[in-house]
Amino acid sequence: MRYIVTFIILFLNWVIWSGMFDAFHLSLGIISCAIVTYTTHDILFTREKFSYKQIIEVWRFIKYIPWLLWQIILSNIHVAGLVLNPKMPIEPHMIRVKTRLKKDISIVTYANSIILTPGTITADITDGEFLVHCISKKVADDLLTGDMENRVAHIFMED
Repeated sequence: MRYIVTFIILFLNWVIWSGMFDAFHLSLGIISCAIVTYTTHDILFTREKFSYKQIIEVWRFIKYIPWLLWQIILSNIHVAGLVLNPKMPIEPHMIRVKTRLKKDISIVTYANSIILTPGTITADITDGEFLVHCISKKVADDLLTGDMENRVAHIFMED
């Protein structure tokens, strides 16, 4: 079952991001997604049996994506404002963010969400602590509110 679900997730992403709906590109998508599914099926779903809990996690992750995309848009606007400002009020600094996340998938999702948001880079993760480079104080303050971490914790039931 996890092969099928992984393939469907990958293929839907292929179709959405490629924007090509002709037979040639769809067949390339099927072949590519089948190879990736075969080699990486155990990354997304670690158990042999597909459980109700995993369905909830997938649904919650799907609901998280629009929120993350909105944060990326807001961060792009903020970073563009910093760069286009004649005084360039950029205040780069490193911050440490303690996390309560325990699962590897939660930590990876949180770290990647930070990296995807312009103005931040996850530089290191050690013992439940993230070292994050921020382009400005506003970006650091937004990250320290814990909203993103709470949303990731909710996805993977670490509330």
